[in-house]
Amino acid sequence: MDGAGSGSRQDAEVAVVGAGLCGVAAVVALRRAGVHGVVVLERSGRLGGTWRDNTYPGCGCDVPSMLYEYSFAPHPWSRCFAGRSEILGYLETTAARYGVDEAIRYDTEVTRADWEPDAHRWILETTTGTYTARALVVATGSWHRPRVPDIPGLDAFPGPSFHSARWDHDVDLTGRRVSVVGTGASTVQFLPEIQPVAAHVDVFQSTPQWVLPKPDFPLSPGLHRFLGRHPAARRALRGLHHRTQEAISVPLRRPRLLRPLEAVARLHLRASVADRELRRALSPGYRLGARRLITSDTYYPALTRPNVRLRPTRAAAVEGSHVIGADGTRTRADVIVLATGYHVGDMPLARRLHGTGGVPLARKWSDDRRAYLGTSVSGYPNLFLLIGPNVLSGTTAVPTVLEAQLRYITAALTHLRTGGHAALDVRPEVEESHHEALREALRTTVYSTDASGYYFGLPGVNTFSWPWSTARLLRRLHSFAPDAYTWTPPGGPPAQVRRAGDASPAPGPLRP
Repeated sequence: MDGAGSGSRQDAEVAVVGAGLCGVAAVVALRRAGVHGVVVLERSGRLGGTWRDNTYPGCGCDVPSMLYEYSFAPHPWSRCFAGRSEILGYLETTAARYGVDEAIRYDTEVTRADWEPDAHRWILETTTGTYTARALVVATGSWHRPRVPDIPGLDAFPGPSFHSARWDHDVDLTGRRVSVVGTGASTVQFLPEIQPVAAHVDVFQSTPQWVLPKPDFPLSPGLHRFLGRHPAARRALRGLHHRTQEAISVPLRRPRLLRPLEAVARLHLRASVADRELRRALSPGYRLGARRLITSDTYYPALTRPNVRLRPTRAAAVEGSHVIGADGTRTRADVIVLATGYHVGDMPLARRLHGTGGVPLARKWSDDRRAYLGTSVSGYPNLFLLIGPNVLSGTTAVPTVLEAQLRYITAALTHLRTGGHAALDVRPEVEESHHEALREALRTTVYSTDASGYYFGLPGVNTFSWPWSTARLLRRLHSFAPDAYTWTPPGGPPAQVRRAGDASPAPGPLRP
């Protein structure tokens, strides 16, 4: 397929939006399933997604490295928990090895996507031309739009200020007074990196975090040589990591079992922080797991250093060169770093993506984001989401779910092709039944105990968490269920749908 120039129109079998962890895997999976007319539309000039965009000091993975890799591309990770640059390098190397680069159209942002019912295709308007595709896969991820707080006076701050997700490396923090707003996962990673060089760091904490120990250590070349010679040993080690993550997730689904895990976190705090007042300020008042799980062996020690002060209050305003806490304290700052997280699960493309009847996905999702198995949305034919709503738990590694979704999607596309169908659309009653069961199951988990927490992408609505075991999700995604969908025959009117299994002529472009 030729590159699309301005004003041109290019046809693809499947269009993938986003060239991060999900987009790269999607190309490999689709090609292996016999779908070769794949194009990836990437708004940036480089692949990598969140690992390209997040460059703050200390940025890295919070699940074991061996779980943060594709099953088809094992990697000799340098550490138990890989850093950002190594993960980005892994994605680039894997993309080059599998020829993914040739499918990517860089600097191409999707400005509008419409389902064309007569042609049974998606029409994608982009900054470099128009594309059409039989199927559309959204691989934009959940961690790409920074959450910037509305702090009065911040715009008039005389020094540099930036969000941790858009770290300004031109700002030298050496010898500067730095005010950090927020104590989430990013702060936990970058504070130990900036503390040794800054003159002073004030950390504004509106809500303390539960922090578990992080067993991070180098993985030697000798170990990798051994694992390379004994693949079964590597699989066993990977399985051990997976079972450990799953074991931690059990009490998150059954909060009555949380006390031992919370005791581990409290012991970690006590062993790391001698000062009783500081420990009190760092002790959460909610159950472990209600917000994003955080692991670190360096965050607490950094907070105890003489040039670091925890401000257990919200940053309420900025007046000149001072940050004003909600408790009235005034702190002078040379630099302000906003570490206030992301609009988790927010998908900007939803405002530009129009399904049956021209309804934007954002309108359908205005009061709740829902998708059948986090993958299919009723009213949006031949559309598939990767890491959509409610498919991750507090401990699940993204690649595990991602590859299961891709197996499901490729099975759906194969059924679309071999069954002689023009389009598939998840039945609204199936989507609704799944959604009701999910909401009921979430009600008894720890994920629903703090409505202001990380998992609530909309007010009062948990749009992130899968309330059952990862094994259950993998089983649900393992077998594609044709009866969950309606099927449109080629050439038939858009409203004419039929159940899978009815005979019809072969369709066209989705071919091996």
